[in-house]
Amino acid sequence: MILYPAIDLKDGQAVRLVHGDMDRSTVFNDDPTAQARAFVDAGCTWLHLVDLNGAFAGAPVNGAVVEAILKACPVPAQLGGGIRDMATIEHWLERGLARVILGTVAVENPDLVREAARAFPGKVAVGIDARNGKVATKGWATETDVMVTDLAKSFEDAGVAALIYTDILRDGAMGGPNITATANLARAVSIPVIASGGVSSLDDLIALKNTGVIQGAISGRALYDGAIDLKAAITTLSS
Repeated sequence: MILYPAIDLKDGQAVRLVHGDMDRSTVFNDDPTAQARAFVDAGCTWLHLVDLNGAFAGAPVNGAVVEAILKACPVPAQLGGGIRDMATIEHWLERGLARVILGTVAVENPDLVREAARAFPGKVAVGIDARNGKVATKGWATETDVMVTDLAKSFEDAGVAALIYTDILRDGAMGGPNITATANLARAVSIPVIASGGVSSLDDLIALKNTGVIQGAISGRALYDGAIDLKAAITTLSS
């Protein structure tokens, strides 16, 4: 199982939010590029980047920081937040991003997801962010009536590289991930599922791995706080 260290970008800084609330952010590093290099030096094989401002604006906001990270780090990176048209997808893939994450647009314009997945095989993931089993969009600010599993199944034949499932009520709260819901989603679809939200200990990572169906996990606050030792976690998950 792959561990994806998370760098959430707000106003050019690496932050973490609680429950996706932009007013409840903690700055962990005012140099996100240095933070990314530190994760790489610790042995990570992927980076997970989120343009939080972009998620609300509907277009990239922290682009300069993302480009700096891509230039400085030799490992593949995936990016979500404000990517809602083909031009933006092409922009990031041309600049070396390994994978774009489409969230809001997956609900509002699923045909774009299909078009992008066909045009860029292996480089398009769908981000499914949910409260109580229902999908939320636009930086988690807008609730929908779309059920997680229904949205996931709708992309079964689209060539999507991965589904990134975030339980918003767990995110940034250090209370543990929603293992049951994530595993159930992974069993319901053939697309690889990456868990996000609430991963707060090595035990959480081991429990996700032990489901046998979850392909990866994203962690942010626990790495910054030292609750998870990145090197130790990578060693454990690769064994």
